[in-house]
Amino acid sequence: MIALQRCAVAAALAAASLFTAGAQAALFEDDEARRAILDLRQRMEQQRQGTADELRRATDENASLRRSLLDLQNQIEALRSELARMRGQDEQLSRELADVQRRQKDIAQGVEDRLRRFEPVQVQVDGREFSADPAEQREFEAALGAFRKGDFVAAQAAFADFARKYPSSGYRPTALFWLGNAQYANRDYRGAIANFRALLQQAPDHPRAPEAVLSIANCQIELKDNASARRTLDDLVKAYPQSEAAVAARDRLTKLR
Repeated sequence: MIALQRCAVAAALAAASLFTAGAQAALFEDDEARRAILDLRQRMEQQRQGTADELRRATDENASLRRSLLDLQNQIEALRSELARMRGQDEQLSRELADVQRRQKDIAQGVEDRLRRFEPVQVQVDGREFSADPAEQREFEAALGAFRKGDFVAAQAAFADFARKYPSSGYRPTALFWLGNAQYANRDYRGAIANFRALLQQAPDHPRAPEAVLSIANCQIELKDNASARRTLDDLVKAYPQSEAAVAARDRLTKLR
């Protein structure tokens, strides 16, 4: 009986030992699981923290990049503005340079024109070539223009003034010829004779000389001095026998005799 009790107690103790060992094993497994979970949570937290840090760094870098990009855009815009300003200055300088060059050209042209007014020019009148001042040329042509218009009073005054103003001019023999013709048209026959004779005295070989002699005879005829006219016509035929004026003189002589 006692032996049976001892066996029962031993069995109970063995069972208790087995239960305790099992409980201890289960408790150990729970601690390991908790530690694993904690480790996993810690790693996840570390990863999350690392991801957050990387995200912050990326965000900061993105913000810095945006600021840099904005600064770069501002610099580009400033450069564009500066380039536009420089282009505007360049265009303004180009316009000013063109204006200066145009003014210089106008000034040079003006100086050249003024100098040309005083520089002698080569002219050819009645088959004779000579040098004349521009003013001299203008005045002669103005007087001749008045004669051609039939304004003989103005032509007489202009040619008389020209003859006084330019006594050594190459135009002078021709001017005396047209002055005499203007006087003839104005019926100033004696004045015309004086100027025709002045032409002949100054330039007896002038192409207008035969016409001047014939014109003297015409003036003498108008003055009713036929005797003098015949002598003048005879002198014309003798002095210039091949001239057209000589042909006209022979015809006049036939009528006067």
